[in-house]
Amino acid sequence: MKLVRYGAHGTEKPGLVDKDGVLRDLSVHVADIDPYVLHRESLQRLAAIDPATLPKVEGAPRLGAPVAPVGKMICVGMNYAKHAAETGQAVPEQPVLFMKATSAIQGPNDDVVIPRGSTRTDWEVELGVVIGETARDVSVDEAMAHVAGYVVVNDLSEREFQFEHGGQWVKGKSCDTFGPIGPWLVTTDEIADPQKLRLWLEVNGHRYQDSNTADMVFGVAKLVSYISRYMTLMPGDVISTGTPSGVGLGLEPPTYLRPVTSSSWASTGWAGSASRCTRIRPTGQRRAEPRASSISTTGRGRPAAWRSTIR
Repeated sequence: MKLVRYGAHGTEKPGLVDKDGVLRDLSVHVADIDPYVLHRESLQRLAAIDPATLPKVEGAPRLGAPVAPVGKMICVGMNYAKHAAETGQAVPEQPVLFMKATSAIQGPNDDVVIPRGSTRTDWEVELGVVIGETARDVSVDEAMAHVAGYVVVNDLSEREFQFEHGGQWVKGKSCDTFGPIGPWLVTTDEIADPQKLRLWLEVNGHRYQDSNTADMVFGVAKLVSYISRYMTLMPGDVISTGTPSGVGLGLEPPTYLRPVTSSSWASTGWAGSASRCTRIRPTGQRRAEPRASSISTTGRGRPAAWRSTIR
């Protein structure tokens, strides 16, 4: 299944995208795509519904983050060898973990606001793993039974905040709007092997990232097992599994998002997503239509700004 949350921010409704790409309303069956829906039995009940019996959703409504609330968002650093090399880091012997504030999470096509004073806002397309069953110190062999599905993540990062403002990476990772995820949650029955997914990202139509999850240093099962040793993973938690090479920091010269750029990101099996980049606004000022940088996804007729796809 491809599960979505659609509608205005804060009033999203649950839905699914059928095999023909038609958005269907699920609200007669569940109140939201929340942690309770992600349990195995709940997903099995939803899978048994004939999508043709669900009402079609007309138009092209906004898509929110496909699961809410997210209890915690755990990110993995340097999980592709070429990305570690481009940033001058060694390939880690154990997964490098850090947190992204859940207040950064937003829908896949929502505007991305470049923070006040930022000159180094960067992109990172990643595979996101959504937990469906509580995982506490599980083995690698047990790990995948605790996964509900997958999303595409753009782990936006402000590199000056990340590396030059002291402390941990969380400062550069957690700005408001720096966690677009979606456009939908693809359940595990549709992904035979999460280590065979293509990930790509474009900025202004130029493809900077193009890789495959086969190149991960630590695969999905290893990450779920490893993280669950240090903290209990709960339904609705998201693991952002690391980005491949091609980020702006690693280019020569380094290249970053601007209010005049557009970027798009995607992965096999997903439509891409697109978010426009704007400057931060003074309190109380209305949001202007951004003419700057976009992060877009393909699909459903939306512009492609930062387009990332899972194939």
